[in-house]
Amino acid sequence: MNFLTYALLILLGIGSGGMTSLIGASGVMVVIPALSLGMGFTMKEAIGTSLMIDVIGSLAVSYSYFKNGNLDLKRGVWIALGSVAGAQLGALFATAIPETGLGSGFAVFMVLFGVIMIIRGAKPPKTASKTDKTLKLKHDWQRNLISVAIGFALGINCGLMGAGGGINFLLVLLFVLKLPLHKAIGTSTLIMAITALSGSIGHGLRGNINLVVGLIVGLGTIIGGLLGARFANRISEKLLNKVIGCIFIVLGIVMTVIILKG
Repeated sequence: MNFLTYALLILLGIGSGGMTSLIGASGVMVVIPALSLGMGFTMKEAIGTSLMIDVIGSLAVSYSYFKNGNLDLKRGVWIALGSVAGAQLGALFATAIPETGLGSGFAVFMVLFGVIMIIRGAKPPKTASKTDKTLKLKHDWQRNLISVAIGFALGINCGLMGAGGGINFLLVLLFVLKLPLHKAIGTSTLIMAITALSGSIGHGLRGNINLVVGLIVGLGTIIGGLLGARFANRISEKLLNKVIGCIFIVLGIVMTVIILKG
């Protein structure tokens, strides 16, 4: 790799880290296409390396949110527990799926992700009391059990598609556990780091990670993640909602173009 390649990989990481810090989501939608189309990685290598990058960036972002008091360990740990097991199962499935099938699966994932982006800004969450009544969650152990089950399902998606599952975790934290937006983003990134670590170990054991590229892009995610988290923690929740909404719209358009060209 030449100097230009190194620079582009760091810039890729900065963009991915910034995205993670602002919307609590994995940079998978930019990292995987860049590695698979731009550098000729197989889909499995792109997924495995993307998971490693997610771990690095998410840890940096979650630490920044933790310093600002915007991380809920008590609620997030149960989802993380389920997601770890699910990520291993997803990594196993990814190895067994043919390369073409895996690419199609990732395209479907991006479409669904774009739909979630649109819905997120259109439907505000219900009150916590009404949600609890609807789900009939009267005890902490019930919420914890459901959180583990949700984490397991999202973890499978993580290992299979190479995404830390951040946006899915974010939606659960907002709509089910009713966390404020700042705290939901911080907690989501921590869960994503744990889930992505489990998934990356699974892929690493199967030789699906490019360590050098992962570390270079990971360095960029630390830079972008810390800068983005600093900005997000300083602005109001109302403004942060607008920023997130704009990012969702742009990402949805970009992903649609990628799918149509494919």
